[in-house]
Amino acid sequence: QVQLVESGGGLVQAGGSLRLSCAASGRTFSRYFMGWFRQALGKEREFVAAITWSGGSTYYADSVKGRFTISRDNAKNTMYLQMNNLKPEDTAVYYCAASRALLLGRWVLSDEYDYWGQGTQVTVSS
Repeated sequence: QVQLVESGGGLVQAGGSLRLSCAASGRTFSRYFMGWFRQALGKEREFVAAITWSGGSTYYADSVKGRFTISRDNAKNTMYLQMNNLKPEDTAVYYCAASRALLLGRWVLSDEYDYWGQGTQVTVSS
């Protein structure tokens, strides 16, 4: 089992940047496929980005491609989401998630993830 804690959210103006962190407990962080999702008020939770166990491959939603960068440091049990050129439509609660046995190609599906953090609010003002 792994526990996930997000941090780094906040209020930023459009065009600004934030870096989210997801700290994981336990010694098996490198065995988990990791992802970021977000949920805006009144909307469904949506996929943002994902990263493979070693960090060798990354995947992004079209809406954030070129602006967001996902990364992980297995030695620190931490995953990151660098968000640049933020837009008001990026406003949401951001969640990190971990999957024990995700089938490749299904990283966009929230049901594929076994563990979730509590979320961190990101608000982008226009």
